[in-house]
Amino acid sequence: MNFASYNIQYGFGLDGRYDLARIARSLEGADVIALQEVTRGFSRNGFADMAADVAAFFPDYFWVYGPACDMHVEADEGGFQPVRGTRFQFGNMVLSRWPVVSTRTLLLPRSRTIGKINLQRGATEAVIDAPGAAIRVYSVHLDHVSADERIRQLEFLNAHINAFVQEGGSLTGGGEFDLPEPPLPEDYVIMGDFNMEPESPEYCALAGAGGGYYGRVARIGTPVDAFAALEAYSPESYSWMDPEDHGKRMHLDYCFVSCGLQSRLKSARIDTQSVASDHFPLWVEIGV
Repeated sequence: MNFASYNIQYGFGLDGRYDLARIARSLEGADVIALQEVTRGFSRNGFADMAADVAAFFPDYFWVYGPACDMHVEADEGGFQPVRGTRFQFGNMVLSRWPVVSTRTLLLPRSRTIGKINLQRGATEAVIDAPGAAIRVYSVHLDHVSADERIRQLEFLNAHINAFVQEGGSLTGGGEFDLPEPPLPEDYVIMGDFNMEPESPEYCALAGAGGGYYGRVARIGTPVDAFAALEAYSPESYSWMDPEDHGKRMHLDYCFVSCGLQSRLKSARIDTQSVASDHFPLWVEIGV
């Protein structure tokens, strides 16, 4: 199974051009796709419904959209009036070749900033009826301003991921509404823009502290970094490039998996040839 994650920067590439077709081309061959910075009703891209527009490039896929930030849109100063009912929405998306059985969007902790923008961030959960067994997939986008806030978000996220079976996902006892009981898989894949660098304090808050005699030991309840497990990192690894200064590069995007999936990891790479966003698509292959 090929998993891909991509922060698509509301459709704009390194050249400043809005082009969803080239974003879709960058994701060809993926079985499951996690997207971040997907918007609706945003003035910068003509109030596009990006969720529907992206989905149109993948007509045979199932998809869910989880807008963490949702606001009423007023007419702009030039008098342009958005379509009635249009709202500004900013969130994550999951697309899958296989049915998305259930979904939730977890709203991550945030704090009020003064001056600097700080949007509500989320983790969109999709339970997917994948070959062999159902699996949970999370499309995640963390705060870009504060390491302290990212740590709080990761602690919250990891707690809810580990409590999934006990919480029961998005529904239990569905028979009362003539609905089937959805699966509650233990294994999961977490993908997205974490806005943190490898071995940073935030990274260690999720993956566990490294170093020591045994190094970082896999344990139940602690997600495994797919790139680290496959030794796919290099000193030059990056997943983001500053559009104004291409020499400024950072590794901000990740794929973490449950311990039960670690032995099934096959490969991991970042497609730095894509120019459809300021981030680059991250790919991980997991055996069935």
